[in-house]
Amino acid sequence: MQTNADKQRESGSPFISRLAAGITPYTAGEQLNDRKYVKLNTNENPYPPAPAVFEALKNFDAADLRLYPSPNADGLREKIAAAESVEKENVFCGNGSDEVLALCLPAFFDPDGKGTCFADITYSFYPVFCAFYSVPYTVVPLRADFSLDLQAFSTTDCQGYIIANPNAPTGMGIPKEDIFSFVAAQKDRLVIVDEAYMDFYGQSAAEGVKRYKNLLVVKTFSKSYSLAGIRCGYALGDKNLIDALFRVKDCFNSYPLDRVCQAVCVAAISSRGYYAECTQKVIAERTRLCAALRERGFTVPESSANFLFAGKEGTDGAAVYRALRERGVLVRHWNKPKISGYCRITVGTPEQNDALLRAIDEFLR
Repeated sequence: MQTNADKQRESGSPFISRLAAGITPYTAGEQLNDRKYVKLNTNENPYPPAPAVFEALKNFDAADLRLYPSPNADGLREKIAAAESVEKENVFCGNGSDEVLALCLPAFFDPDGKGTCFADITYSFYPVFCAFYSVPYTVVPLRADFSLDLQAFSTTDCQGYIIANPNAPTGMGIPKEDIFSFVAAQKDRLVIVDEAYMDFYGQSAAEGVKRYKNLLVVKTFSKSYSLAGIRCGYALGDKNLIDALFRVKDCFNSYPLDRVCQAVCVAAISSRGYYAECTQKVIAERTRLCAALRERGFTVPESSANFLFAGKEGTDGAAVYRALRERGVLVRHWNKPKISGYCRITVGTPEQNDALLRAIDEFLR
């Protein structure tokens, strides 16, 4: 019997693999650079990178681009280790946290094993990674209020778990002590905690990597560090976990982080005071925007991230998305069961958030 991949190959090029023909790739948010749009759809930080980042770019010697970068980003790893209170051997860097997460699949899960487990509503790249690396997976439904059920996770038979904390697209967070209790109870299973939005929550499990050999924490420079365009992420974990990531990385790409990226991220992580101030601005606007949306009749789960997940009973989420887009505001919508009535809205500057609210008021009228 012909598979869908076989049919696609017949209708397209005969030279592509069944994997390439049949896989459904991740869909990124719209990247429209037209200045007429208020861009609140991809959770970018509305504030610029630290002044030290601009200095690093200004002082970068372009003549060095003829040389390969440090293959393991050793200088950056040392800076990250100091900031996270771990050793350099506990740090792995990759081309964005997406690459780090992708490398986790072949590093820790077997195609013929029990696979991994994650929530049914979470970062939609997880099932794509699994399909690409032929790793089986199990999904655990979120509760009716969109909170994550760690007890249900613990009863799933798998090699390990992937937990986004705070979760996406809901924005809901899990206190680190609950994460630690879960990790401690799963001694024979790996727990990967994807903390892309953690700086907007302040409950990082990073300190636990020195206590738990089965905990891997993944972070990014894209969100709180305002460096989505540079592509850098990192993992923190026991030396054996980090070594496994290096082994897989060196079978794929020996030089994932270029010289410019490493210089910029060293400058960024040395400017944590600046970023803490920016983060507090986002949190303050998150509180204000959440209250404003609720006043307008929207249901908004309590967010611990730099975005809100908002839906209004009796109003189609796709209609909200289209209406805002027509009025120059981009948000994110998924036409999926359980969440089709909601839109994910990045928290912007006060001016951007005001523009969003004006567009919503026009739509509601």
